Amino acid sequence: MKKFAIVLIFLAAAGAFGQAGQAKIDISGIVEWDTMQIKADVTLDLASAGLRLPSGRTQGESILSAGYSNLIQAGIMNLQVDSSSTIADLIARGEFTMLEAESLVNNAKVVPPALSPDMQNMSSTYTISLSGVSSALLKHSNPSAMIRTLNPVSSAQYTGIIIIATQNLPVHGMRTTARPVPCLFPKIWDSEMNLIYERNMLEKRDGSMIRYFSEESIFQNNPSGLSPELRQTVGDRPLRIFAHGVFGINPTDLIINRDDAMLIISSLDNRRLLSEGKVAIILDNSALRKDF
Repeated sequence: MKKFAIVLIFLAAAGAFGQAGQAKIDISGIVEWDTMQIKADVTLDLASAGLRLPSGRTQGESILSAGYSNLIQAGIMNLQVDSSSTIADLIARGEFTMLEAESLVNNAKVVPPALSPDMQNMSSTYTISLSGVSSALLKHSNPSAMIRTLNPVSSAQYTGIIIIATQNLPVHGMRTTARPVPCLFPKIWDSEMNLIYERNMLEKRDGSMIRYFSEESIFQNNPSGLSPELRQTVGDRPLRIFAHGVFGINPTDLIINRDDAMLIISSLDNRRLLSEGKVAIILDNSALRKDF
């Protein structure tokens, strides 16, 4: 994780901290798309806050918590929601509120603050679930209809869908290529630019639309070749597809071959894999983790 520091100025108010002081707080944060988590390690320099142990421990924990709430906002605001929008963009358009964003911050899992061996610093780790963020952003009450075909093809019954997109791919409508990157709500198109999958097709709003995995997860030493975590998402008999291109302002949306799309939309059971979110995208390792 990359690390940066901020100095928070705390003014004495109603004896809350006893005296004015400057608290130096470091944060190192990372968005882990493969584990669907935002993690932040926050450290307070006790001396900079004018605190002494053991009497200052409670005050230190309060300062640490306040520092986390302020510093984590950058990670939340810059989180890529879809190809064109971040959380900050949604708030600017009135589609999400600062209060809702603060709720995501406050719902983080917290490792209780601990002291460094030299007793000079206090630190804690905060973890925000990206699945929880996804659920908070899903607003539809009824799922949208999925594309169907008048000429279905014979298709096996699969337990999930894996789309492999680890390489640079052609960008639709441009003479260039780009390596796909993750977001909360990527769209999937076929090679004729029919929309195959998007967020409003989900039946449930309490999970992720897509799960991301590394290339290693499809080359495991077992009968299915899949990692346990990937199998939990797509089962033992998934349909494996190679992406043929990317689309969008940011290269988050994938284009698959029309023949592969037909295997999905020709069958009610296979279409249900989309509505149930049993879809995994395999990306290059470099795209799966992002420091902030």
